[in-house]
Amino acid sequence: MRRLPALLAVALLPLAGCSDDDGRGPTDGPPSPGPSTATDSGSATAVPRRPTGAALDVALSEPREDSVYPDVGDPGVDALHYDLSLTWDPVARVLEGTERVVLRSTGDDDRLRLDLAPELEVGSVRVDGEEARFRHRGKDLVVRHDVVADRRYALVVTYAGTPRPVPAPTRRRDVATTGWTTTADGWTWTMQEPYGAFTWYAVNDHPSDKALYDITVRVPTPFVGVANGALVSREEDGPDTVTRWHLAEPAASYLVTVATGDYVTAEATSDSGVPVTWWVPRDQPDLGRGARTTAEELGWLEERLGPYPFDTLGAVVVDSASAMETQTMMTIGTSEYARSPAVVVHELAHQWYGDQVTPTDWRDVWMNEGMVMYLQVLWQAEEDGTDLDAVLDAYAAAEVRERASAGPPGAYDPDAFGASTVYYGPALMWHELRGRVGEDAFWSMVRGWPASQEDGAADREEYVAWVEQETGLELSAFFDDWLLGETTPARS
Repeated sequence: MRRLPALLAVALLPLAGCSDDDGRGPTDGPPSPGPSTATDSGSATAVPRRPTGAALDVALSEPREDSVYPDVGDPGVDALHYDLSLTWDPVARVLEGTERVVLRSTGDDDRLRLDLAPELEVGSVRVDGEEARFRHRGKDLVVRHDVVADRRYALVVTYAGTPRPVPAPTRRRDVATTGWTTTADGWTWTMQEPYGAFTWYAVNDHPSDKALYDITVRVPTPFVGVANGALVSREEDGPDTVTRWHLAEPAASYLVTVATGDYVTAEATSDSGVPVTWWVPRDQPDLGRGARTTAEELGWLEERLGPYPFDTLGAVVVDSASAMETQTMMTIGTSEYARSPAVVVHELAHQWYGDQVTPTDWRDVWMNEGMVMYLQVLWQAEEDGTDLDAVLDAYAAAEVRERASAGPPGAYDPDAFGASTVYYGPALMWHELRGRVGEDAFWSMVRGWPASQEDGAADREEYVAWVEQETGLELSAFFDDWLLGETTPARS
C-alpha cells in the first residue's frame, strides 16, 4: 500500500532509531549524489504526443469486480488513457475539470459507467464527438451509449464542484478518509487507497484497470500543480501557473496523485542516473534534503530488485501524517515519521511491488505490502545495525494479535483495510521461504517477479504458480497457511 500502519511507528522506529533524514543537517553526512537545493523550477521534458491507436495497447487490462469492495469500479470498462485538465481555485474551493478518457468496452451494452463523486456536477458528456445522455446519481456516472465489445471510445466529460474526501474502510488512526483533501489554506493533495480517485475525476476506480495519464493543472501563482510522471512544461499564464505532466507507463487509479500549493523543488541524481525531484513547501526548503537521501536509498533497492522501473522519480510533501507510493511521484506527509528514511524506502520499494506489478483484487494487497515490508526491515537492520531476528520476533508477536483482530492477510476484514496483518504476516512468510530455497533462488525470485509482470496486474493464484515454477517447490499449502489461516504458522 502506501502508508505504514500506525503500529509501526511504535514497534519499528525505536528499534531503528531513525529520525528525519537520519538527523543530518543540510551539509552533514556523506556527499549528495547530486544537488538538492530547493528552487522554483522543475526540469521539463519534451512535449509528448497524445497516445493513440497501437500506442494505447500497453494499457490494455482485464478489469474485474472486486471481491472486497465490489461497489467501486466496473469490469465493463477498460480505461486506456486519461487526459485531465484541472483548474483549482484555492479561495472558492472549486475544481473545474475537462477530462478526455479513451476506453475499451469489454462487452456489448447500451451504457458505460464510471465512478465520479456527487460533489462534482457534470456539465456535459460527449462520446466520439457527439453529445450523450447521462445519469449521475451518487458516485455512479452512467453514460447512455450503445457499445460493442473490444471497441474503443473517446469520452469527454466536463464537471465542476467542491471535491471532498470519502470515509476510508479502515480502523487505522493515521487515516480516516481517502481522495481529494483540501487544507485550511487551500492547498490540496490526494491519497486514495483502496479507492477515492473518483472524488476528483471520472474513473474506473479499481486496481485491475491500469491506464496512461496526461494531467494539466492550472492554479493561481505562486501555487503550482504537481502530478505523476515527467514535468512536460511549466508556464505562467496571466495570474496562473500551468503545469503539464505525462505518465509514460500505465498506472492504477489509486497510484495517481495531484497536489497543489506553493512548492519549490530540490533535485538529485542516483548513481544509476535516475533524476530525483522533491517538491516541498516554500517555507520548508530543508525538506528538500529528501531528494538526496531518496537517491541513495534507490541504489540499495536497485541492487536487490534490479533497475528502477520508470524514467523519473519524485516526491511531493503534503500536510498528512501518512505516505503513499503514488507512481513515480510519491506522496509524503510532513510528519517526521512519514518523511523518515524507513518510510521512504518502503514507498520506493512499492515502485516495483505495487506500481510496476499491481494486484487485480484488493484481497491481494499483501502482494504489495509483504515484500515491501520485508525489504524495509532488511534495509533498516543493515542501516542501523539492529538484529534482524529480534525485529522479526517483535513482528511475529504483533502478527498474532493483528491476525486475530483483522483476519488473515489474504482474507482480512473489509472494514480493516491496511491493518498490520497484511504487512507483518507476509513479511514473515517471505523470510521463511528465503530459508527454504536459499539466498540465490530467493533473490532471483524477488527480482524476477515485477519484471515478469511489467506494467501489468496479477492475483494470488498467478503469483503462487509463478513462485512454484521459479523455485521448483510445491508451495500452495505453505501460502494458504500464511495467507488464509486463522492462526499464525509456526516459524523455523
